[in-house]
Amino acid sequence: MNRDAQPIFACRDVHVFVGDKEIVRGVDLEIPAGAKHALMGPNGSGKSTLAAALMGHPSYRVTGEIRLDGQPVHELAADARARLGMFLGFQYPVAVPGVSVANFLRAALTARRGAEVPIKQFRQELQAAFEALGVPREFMGRYLNDGFSGGEKKRLEILQMFLLRPRFALLDETDSGLDIDALKIVSEGINRAAGEAGVLLVTHYQRILNFVQPDRVHVFMGGRIVRSGGPELARELEVRGYDWLDPAAAVEGVTR
Repeated sequence: MNRDAQPIFACRDVHVFVGDKEIVRGVDLEIPAGAKHALMGPNGSGKSTLAAALMGHPSYRVTGEIRLDGQPVHELAADARARLGMFLGFQYPVAVPGVSVANFLRAALTARRGAEVPIKQFRQELQAAFEALGVPREFMGRYLNDGFSGGEKKRLEILQMFLLRPRFALLDETDSGLDIDALKIVSEGINRAAGEAGVLLVTHYQRILNFVQPDRVHVFMGGRIVRSGGPELARELEVRGYDWLDPAAAVEGVTR
């Protein structure tokens, strides 16, 4: 990976507040095209808050700069960021009874492309996506995430990512609640869906990184990145945990 390449995603001095409480305390990060970065850290460190804030969640007040393909997006609403090519995979995908998977995906694809996708073309693309990721076709007619298992919800999210082809994907604890078989299937889907997108994978554990191998690993504690390194850093965390790291420390400069 060429770490000098123009980043698809970049943020500078990002702080996130809930009311007057500061949760994220200054994050600098750059992710090039095709790079997979992992963000690891203990419970309560602010990882999921950072992911949601980067996507434009309205519950958070954010300061700092966020760029996608060099374009500032920090003043845009979440739906506008999504249309430009940002994607958020939720830790707990929401069920939407009454809305079929096929109708939801067509609406999402139309919003992403800025024009309605002809039904014949959509069916072809949808079938190709289902086949590529090994998702059962009967999912198309089911209501979105309604009655789905945890593994099914996560597989469907990765299918969305595959179909929408985002420029940058935030995957918030995609491994949460998955058994080892589901983890392997979802991880394979991530690898196929990622393509040339930049990816930031938020996780507590090293196990998903056995299957989705990161180019860089960042440790997030106390609302900031305190250590960055290669894949070996994740393996070290698996052995040593987080207690040996200083949550008051901060990595100087932009992490790539």
